[in-house]
Amino acid sequence: MENFIELLTEVWNRGFLGINLGAIISSLLVILASLLFRGFIISVIINSLSRLAEKTESKVDDEIFSALRRPIGLIPITVALYICTLILPFDGVVGDIATNIVKAFVIFTIFSALANGIKPIFEALSTSSWLTPSMQMWLERASRFIVWVIGVAIILDIFGIKIGPLVAGLGLFSVAVALGAQDFFKNLIAGILVIGEHRFQPGDRIEVSGQLHGIVESIGFRSTVIRTFDTAPMTIPNKDLSDVKLINHGEMKKRRLNWRINLIYSTSIEQLEHIRTQIKNYINDSDDFINDSDYENVVRVVELGSSSIDLMIVAYSEPVGFVEYNLIKENLIFNIMKIVKANGSEFAYPSTSLYVESMPE
Repeated sequence: MENFIELLTEVWNRGFLGINLGAIISSLLVILASLLFRGFIISVIINSLSRLAEKTESKVDDEIFSALRRPIGLIPITVALYICTLILPFDGVVGDIATNIVKAFVIFTIFSALANGIKPIFEALSTSSWLTPSMQMWLERASRFIVWVIGVAIILDIFGIKIGPLVAGLGLFSVAVALGAQDFFKNLIAGILVIGEHRFQPGDRIEVSGQLHGIVESIGFRSTVIRTFDTAPMTIPNKDLSDVKLINHGEMKKRRLNWRINLIYSTSIEQLEHIRTQIKNYINDSDDFINDSDYENVVRVVELGSSSIDLMIVAYSEPVGFVEYNLIKENLIFNIMKIVKANGSEFAYPSTSLYVESMPE
C-alpha cells in the first residue's frame, strides 16, 4: 500500500511535461470558472443593462452595450490566463512566452473594446450636419483600421518584432504594389472627393443621362453600389462617377411639372380664358401643388402652333416619390380633360389642312 501511495505521489508530482498535476488541474479549474463567470456577465449583467438601455429614447447606449459585449466577455478569460501563469511553473523561455501571450491578450481585449466603441461614437455624432452617412461610414472604417494597426503593432512589439525595419523592408514591395494598384488609389481618391463634395449620399436617386438611373446603396473605398429600378445592383468605380455629369434627384427642393396642352384652333378667346382660369384655380386650390412667391404656378396661352393653340402649364409639388408623383399627374390630367370638355373645346393633334382654290372642269 505504501508503494502505491509513493507511485501515486510520484505520478502526481511528475505530472505532464514536468508540470505538477495539481497545477494543471488548478489551471483548468480557473479557466472553467472564467468561462462560467463570462457567461454570467454576458447573460445576466450585460443583458439586464441592455434591457434598461432599450427603455431610453437614445439609441447610443444600446449601441455601446452591443459593441462592448464581446470585449467585456474577454476580461475573465484574460484574468484566468494571468492566474494560470502564476500557478504553472513556467521558467525561462517558456515563461517569457506565456507572459507575452497574456500581455498580447490584454492588448487585444483593450483594442477590441476601442475598435467596437468607434461605431457608437459616430452614431452619437450622426446628428451633426457636417457628418453625412457616407462620410460617417468612411471615417468609421478608417478609424477602426487605424486602431487595429496600432494594436497589432503593439502586440508584435511585445514579441520582440520591430515594426520599423519591417516597414522599411516592405518599401520596395509597396512601390511595386502601388504601381499595380493605380486604379484602386484613383477610385479611393475619387470616393473621397464624392463624399467631400456631397455629390450624393446613400438613399439618393441619381441619374446619368443615357447610362444609369437608380438609388445609391453604398459608397465604398473603391466603388459605389447603385440599385437600379429593376432591383438589380450596379457596381460602378468611383472614378467613373466623380468626372461624369449626373443629376441628383435626392437633393431636389421641389418637383417641377412643365406641360404644353394643345387645343384646336376653333377654340374661342372666351373658351381659352375659361380653360386657363379653371386649370390655374384647380392647381392653386389643390393640396398636391405649392403656390408661393418662389414657386409660382403658371398657366398661360403661349403659342399659336402649326396645328394648335398651345397652353403652357408649370406647377410645383413637394419632392414626393415616384408613385405619389404619378398620382398627382394623373389627377391633373383628369381634371384638365374635364375642364376642356366642359368648355366645349377639344385637344388638337398634328394635322395638315389642304385648301383647293379651284377644281378643274
